[in-house]
Amino acid sequence: MRIHNTLTGNIEQFTPHARRAVSLYSCGPTVYQRAHIGNMRPYIVVDLLKRALCHEGYGVRHVLNITDVGHLTTDADEGEDKVEREAATQQKTAKQITKLYERYFKSDTRALGIIKANIYPRASDHITEQVRMIGALEKKGLTYRTSDGIYFDTKKFPNYGVLARKNLAGIQSGARVDLGEKRSPTDFALWKFSLSTGAKRQMEWKSPWGIGFPGWHIECSAMSMKYLGNTIDIHTGGIDHINIHHTNEIAQSEATTGKPFVKYWMHINFLILPGTGDETKMAKSKGNTITLDDISAHGLDPLDLRYMMLQSHWQQPVTFTWEALEAAAAGRKRLIDAFKGAPKSLPQDSAEPFWTLISENLHTPKALAWLWKEINEGRASRRMLRDVDQLLGFGLAQQRRKKVAIPKEVTGLVAKRTLAREQKDWAASDAIRIELQKMGWSVEDTSSGSVVHKL
Repeated sequence: MRIHNTLTGNIEQFTPHARRAVSLYSCGPTVYQRAHIGNMRPYIVVDLLKRALCHEGYGVRHVLNITDVGHLTTDADEGEDKVEREAATQQKTAKQITKLYERYFKSDTRALGIIKANIYPRASDHITEQVRMIGALEKKGLTYRTSDGIYFDTKKFPNYGVLARKNLAGIQSGARVDLGEKRSPTDFALWKFSLSTGAKRQMEWKSPWGIGFPGWHIECSAMSMKYLGNTIDIHTGGIDHINIHHTNEIAQSEATTGKPFVKYWMHINFLILPGTGDETKMAKSKGNTITLDDISAHGLDPLDLRYMMLQSHWQQPVTFTWEALEAAAAGRKRLIDAFKGAPKSLPQDSAEPFWTLISENLHTPKALAWLWKEINEGRASRRMLRDVDQLLGFGLAQQRRKKVAIPKEVTGLVAKRTLAREQKDWAASDAIRIELQKMGWSVEDTSSGSVVHKL
């Protein structure tokens, strides 16, 4: 397999540290609100990567972190903690917020056909590891103290900015920070102190430097090292992580161990909306987000979104429109129909060309074009389609699943919600949906009716 490596800017032959084992780390969600469909694109791409690696005979150990503390509302290590802010807004505890949206995230990944990671470590469960790492950096003279926290001194790490091609001006611009007590605009917080005035934080811990909480960047380094070792084969994330988050991960990790942190960096491009300029990026802060619930409310399946994502290469942006999603839904249905109508096998049908195209930097558009050519020319059998579905993840040969017993009170609420929707009582419908969530169930509206899933 060959993949594009952000670190070198080239498509390279993939060679893991261990002969047949791959260590893979993915930057996971900050669980303060529901993930939108743009957030989900990197996880679909990671799923493709895992499936392709498994097809080539590798074992994959995948760690995907859950950020439940320390991610502030600005890139400048200032502002409120996103989880604490949302907890105050919803008048819930921080733990209630993070557990709710972690359940939502995992439910959404299942709906998108994404294989589970091996480990989902939470930042709040690994404070000891983060404190220990900060202490190691302090002993090496790479940190300094300000009135609001402990900072990493980037000028003492000569290789700082290598991921961003040494574009320190771009990194500084991306940081959007007034210097204040920081020695350099690129310096970043390792540990933040709890303020002595104002409301008390819900999530804070004792440390050698005072009561506070970890910065956002340190969690990924500390947890990846715990579960995958000092050097990772592949690290994935969105392209927005290159200049700051991942640049800082490299600095603090390599400064701690003296070893390369990651061999191959994969950065997935955005899902965008029609328009021009930065306003096209889907983001919670812009209020232009779409969730899987919105997809279901349109009578479409989350796997239709997966199909739409596969039609574009992971390094290119995907423009979302409802028309494009509806076209993808029609394409996925045609694929399902083709599978149902295909012969069990054909004398010379083979999916090898499909996998050859995938092995060249996960080129799904070319692979799908080849697949449709085979289908249209009558060269696709069910055996071959099952083979390619190992990557596509559409469950073309879906086996009967063990049914989960649904309590009577849940089915009763779903029936009431259905009636409310028929009467266009959207407020009542939303209230029942929220009540179901509190009971640990999500409801999906499909063209054939409402379906509930255990969160």
